[in-house]
Amino acid sequence: MKTIGFIGAGRIACIMLEGWDQAGVLPDAVVAFDANSDAAEKLAAAYPTVKSGSLAEAASADLVIVGLHPPVLADVLPEIGRHLKPSAILLSLAPKVRFADLSRLLGGFARIARQNPNAPSIVGQGYNPIAFAPALSDAEREALIALMVPLGDCPVVDEGTIEAYALISAMGPTYLWFQFRELERLAVEFGLTVAAAREAVAAMARGAAATMYESDLSANGVMDLVPVKPLAGDEAAIVAIYHERLKPLFQKLTT
Repeated sequence: MKTIGFIGAGRIACIMLEGWDQAGVLPDAVVAFDANSDAAEKLAAAYPTVKSGSLAEAASADLVIVGLHPPVLADVLPEIGRHLKPSAILLSLAPKVRFADLSRLLGGFARIARQNPNAPSIVGQGYNPIAFAPALSDAEREALIALMVPLGDCPVVDEGTIEAYALISAMGPTYLWFQFRELERLAVEFGLTVAAAREAVAAMARGAAATMYESDLSANGVMDLVPVKPLAGDEAAIVAIYHERLKPLFQKLTT
């Protein structure tokens, strides 16, 4: 991709650019546009290959990455469509708005991909499922995946699963981070140094995930490895919160 245009210069643009920068593969020519010009100018100040530009400039890039919330897309996509090059690729980072509606709002432009990047991409540990519309060739798909690989895993998925990934992998870290932070605070209160507390919690989290998904044990077998379970009496309530919060949100994203 010779040029990249970000339309929306918020959190996800920052995450992707920082991930590329940390990996030493910051794209050579990036134009960032945001309705809040300060956001685009902040990116331009942080990264030497990024410049703040107009919507028309960003939408004229070889790869146009649209990081806008679904309610905004209906208003902005027709304007983006007027500036897209016939050879461009548009990558939408929004859930809910599917290929057919994206193409319609873009005036028939069909060279589209959809992706759910997640925040760990900022350290190259993302899980960023991507779906491709039929109009993209195998070579174009491979080129886009190659661009995303420095940010973490980039599995190709069916478009119909994007909303599920939005709730599980894209939003998922938010379900856990506050717990990591509280365990770190408690570890310090119990006598560990800040550095030791951070190391212990990070190692525990990595090991816990590996044990659940990389051992030969069943899920029940994994959960039975530790006999003392201080939160056992609260597990049902915690599980209920997941169901109460996430199921309605999934319904909202898919209807």
